[in-house]
Amino acid sequence: QVQLVESGGGLVQAGGSLRLSCAASGSIFSINSMGWYRQAPGKQRELVADITSGGSTVYADSVKGRFIIGRDNAKNTVFLQMDSLKPEDTAVYYCSAERITYLIGTATYTGDYWGQGTQVTVSS
Repeated sequence: QVQLVESGGGLVQAGGSLRLSCAASGSIFSINSMGWYRQAPGKQRELVADITSGGSTVYADSVKGRFIIGRDNAKNTVFLQMDSLKPEDTAVYYCSAERITYLIGTATYTGDYWGQGTQVTVSS
């Protein structure tokens, strides 16, 4: 089985910074893309940033220039450095991993996984 475990959320004042981390565990061969989504109360989950195994990145317009996503393919980890935080960044942030290929026994599987979510609160 595969698990994604997030860390690094919390409460910060506007203009401050936080760094989120996510580690995928299990007998993993490869992960196509890893990313971060967020969901604010009463709103739909939205993409924040995504990074492929080759290092190509995508950012939501609302976070461009403020957030940076990076990953370590060897360790199956992804981080999100969030600077110049705004109150509207307040949400539960979820780590995602798409097309994880992993081993259980002698069989290989491919699937998409989510972390449990971590709260980010930015006070004004």
